[in-house]
Amino acid sequence: MRQLILLSLVGLAAQLVDGGLGMAYGVTTTTLLLMLGTNPAAASATVHLAEIGTTLASGTAHWRFGNVDWRVVLRVGVPGAVGAFLGATVLSSIDAEVARPITATILLALGVYLLVRFTRSGMRTDRLGQPLRRRFLAPLGLFAGFLDATGGGGWGPVGTPALLASGRMEPRKVVGSISASEFLVALAASLGFLVGLGHQGINPTWVLALLAGGVVAAPIAAFLVRIVPARLLGVAVGGLIVLTNARTLLRSEAIDAGDVTRSLVYAVIVAAWLGAVSYVVAALRVSRASADASTADSERSSAR
Repeated sequence: MRQLILLSLVGLAAQLVDGGLGMAYGVTTTTLLLMLGTNPAAASATVHLAEIGTTLASGTAHWRFGNVDWRVVLRVGVPGAVGAFLGATVLSSIDAEVARPITATILLALGVYLLVRFTRSGMRTDRLGQPLRRRFLAPLGLFAGFLDATGGGGWGPVGTPALLASGRMEPRKVVGSISASEFLVALAASLGFLVGLGHQGINPTWVLALLAGGVVAAPIAAFLVRIVPARLLGVAVGGLIVLTNARTLLRSEAIDAGDVTRSLVYAVIVAAWLGAVSYVVAALRVSRASADASTADSERSSAR
């Protein structure tokens, strides 16, 4: 029972972050399942089965708040579904002991990307309103979908920054469109895993626990996307993902690092993580102070 409560809370927290950033549900929950000793393919399958429900709830909530561009959803989501199905069948055919460090490496890389990306800058908003071309969206969806299925996460960490970097969509619509299109990716990946694995290693109770937490969090996250600083969330989640997957790799048979080495690596990661969080908090305070000063100047000018 304690484990199911933990899974529900992780699903809730991961969906709050995913709904606010457009990324990190799959990476976060897959990382937890790997730490519990789950087969990588079964972990990814479990997460994607839960995501069928959480992404549907999240997409619906974002749609109700006006955060979804349905043209982008179709143009990136359909190729993403194809890539996810292919990725699921590939991962299902790999031996678990080989797949575990591969999956952890992918997740670690995604965590580093999140940490660096949101430490360096926030979300780009220039070139708003210019159309996104299919020749950009289709390859993006195919690659992100494949990575999502093989790594247990990756749709958001690849798709959201790519769309934000284009500067052609409002950040809230990027997050909402990526969240809504992830339903197609989760559905296709789940079908791929069921074809490759059947029900082997998939715990339906775990799926329901993750689903329950995610469904509760989805509408809250769709609302909070307008309030909570996405940059701070990205740094916090990125550091957590790096730390947990570094632990998995250092304990794997391929590396089998000693206690001293592991402790040193953990210390370096935590120090870098705390430094990144402190830097972003300070940057947000400076930005907020600058905005307040500009508002005050405008009010004084109007009063004259």
